[in-house]
Amino acid sequence: MGRIIHVQDLNMPELQVYTHLNEVQLRRFYEPREGMFIAESSMVIGRALDAGYEPLSLLTEEPVRPDVLPLFERCGDVPIYLAPLHVLEQITGYHLTRGVLCAMRRRKLPDAQELCTGRRRIAVLENVTNPTNVGAIIRSAAAMNMEAVLLTPDCCDPLYRRAVRVSVGTVFQIPWTYVENMDCLKRMGFKTVAMVLRRDSLRIDDEQIRQEEKLAVILGAEGYGLNQETIEMSDYRVMIPMRGGVDSLNVAAAAAVAFWELSGMSRCP
Repeated sequence: MGRIIHVQDLNMPELQVYTHLNEVQLRRFYEPREGMFIAESSMVIGRALDAGYEPLSLLTEEPVRPDVLPLFERCGDVPIYLAPLHVLEQITGYHLTRGVLCAMRRRKLPDAQELCTGRRRIAVLENVTNPTNVGAIIRSAAAMNMEAVLLTPDCCDPLYRRAVRVSVGTVFQIPWTYVENMDCLKRMGFKTVAMVLRRDSLRIDDEQIRQEEKLAVILGAEGYGLNQETIEMSDYRVMIPMRGGVDSLNVAAAAAVAFWELSGMSRCP
């Protein structure tokens, strides 16, 4: 178990990663090496540890909640900062942390081809900048049998605190990385499926699409959707049939439907 440090003042230099550094600063903390991120709640931290992420320190409420105590042993020899609730309330958003924060070291990401080798169904996010949507899409991908997630460089970082929280830690369960050029999908043998509202789009339950050996399902940002060049390079343009005068879904909701249909989950007994 790590060294217990009782905290009465959040201005301690050791706590700046929790109190003063924003997401970008955390990401660049060890440049040129990979930086760090903040995970919150015992469940999410536990899933990160299960995936092999390295803890750097813990910050938690005193008295310690029962669900947090097992983390003291699991995190090994790291500083464990304990603070009363009235002190922790000075951290913006602390009430959303469910009792514990953990600073963790990032890992080097694999390249897209390495990640996708041997996969049959992957999700691709293009310019999805909202962390809530990124977290929700990753959660659906993990639940609906997608095997990996690729993100274009302009997407929100999946390890940003809100994205991790919304994903409920599934960001640590499904492989993901960034992709610079979607042309590599074709070279890897994937048929690409652009989720787009166009008259020439096929229904999401089209049997020919579902029978493809390897599929990459591409989703774009709210409002703007996919880039035109992405739509044109795709093998299939697909839409979800809707009723009641509704013409679109939130991208996270659309992703869940698409993953359910195209991963084969809809045909499971």
